[in-house]
Amino acid sequence: MNRMLAFLLIVVVTAGVVGATSPWLVNQIKLGLDLKGGFEILYQAEPLTPGGVITQDALRETARSLEKRANSTGVEEPEITPEGKDRIRARIAGVTDQEAVRNILKKPQELTFRSARGCAEDAGYCKVELTGIDFVQNGADIQQTTLGNWDITIELKNASQFAEITREVAKLSRNNLAIYLDETELSAPAVSYEINSNQAVISGDYSRDAAKQLKDTINLGALPLKLKEKYTQSVGASLGQMSLQQTLLAGALGTVLILLFMMIYYRIPGIIASFSLIFFIWMLLFGFYLIKATLTLPGIAAFILAIGMAVDANIITYERIREEMRSGKSILSSLRAGTKNSFRTIMDANITTIIAGLVLFFIGTGAVKGFAVILILSIIVSVITNVVYSRWLLYLLIRSDKLNKPAYFGVKESEIREL
Repeated sequence: MNRMLAFLLIVVVTAGVVGATSPWLVNQIKLGLDLKGGFEILYQAEPLTPGGVITQDALRETARSLEKRANSTGVEEPEITPEGKDRIRARIAGVTDQEAVRNILKKPQELTFRSARGCAEDAGYCKVELTGIDFVQNGADIQQTTLGNWDITIELKNASQFAEITREVAKLSRNNLAIYLDETELSAPAVSYEINSNQAVISGDYSRDAAKQLKDTINLGALPLKLKEKYTQSVGASLGQMSLQQTLLAGALGTVLILLFMMIYYRIPGIIASFSLIFFIWMLLFGFYLIKATLTLPGIAAFILAIGMAVDANIITYERIREEMRSGKSILSSLRAGTKNSFRTIMDANITTIIAGLVLFFIGTGAVKGFAVILILSIIVSVITNVVYSRWLLYLLIRSDKLNKPAYFGVKESEIREL
């Protein structure tokens, strides 16, 4: 009686948690551009100056800069990642004006020094004195002042050019040499005399972290990188929504048919398997939420494949149990022998699939990696729900002695052999 109460309590609590949280959980899942609409671009990065070298640090900084630019347009959670030695892949979902975002992304970030030489009073610092090609690649650094603040130093390629510029700017009434990153003014220090040096200094009330961030940004601008589109794919919002609806309909139909088959063919164990499968789907969605995964069409394919694999684990177990029952063993003995004999088969299949998923993850790119992540996660969740959880429920039900007839397990009396 106590085991039956435990069984009912576990089922009720699980069903309550799944039913109460599922709508919220589904809304938290991020959708990829093939489901939500948007575009994907593969960029090839090149140095702006001939002979420049693209380092992995520079490529990562460029990717981070692109992500900031995408965020500035109001895009939610863009996926921008470096690939290989000189490529960056951008996936941006939910975009209405794709062309505007693409133009913002591909423009190189550029550091410039500007003055008011020859400018009208209301024109600001209109004359560009130095650009990214005048700075040493990755030549920005930070240094601490005697007051405890931090300055950013920038190494120049031509000291005489800097001396000439500062000499002319020092003669002006507006003798500032403003430093810009794109169109954002970083500082505008006054120049009172000629500076014959290959090093410029940006002074200000910078903390170490702020100075380091600015140094990294300047180094990116001083690279700078040209971005050339090698591949582009665009998916309209309506097409993405239609793909999502059709995929979910196919997945739901397949799941319902599987559940009906399990309940009709395996009777009581089939009902438990169906309940465990629903819990498995919820657990997998919860896993997506925890790892902040983005669901794409290949991901849904892996999801549906995982449902089939989860059912397979139950089928292997229940067939083993039925074989033991047909040999004349009691239901409890059949449960113990069947679960023991099937465990190794199930784990062998899961481990080999995980290995294949790891190979896909480390070798593949883009959507292939997403497929591999979901596949591996689904196997882990399947072991928890369809091996441990479902067997626990079946064990409690059998030990309650309420359902102890072979017919409840899809085994006819005529099929049972005497020991």
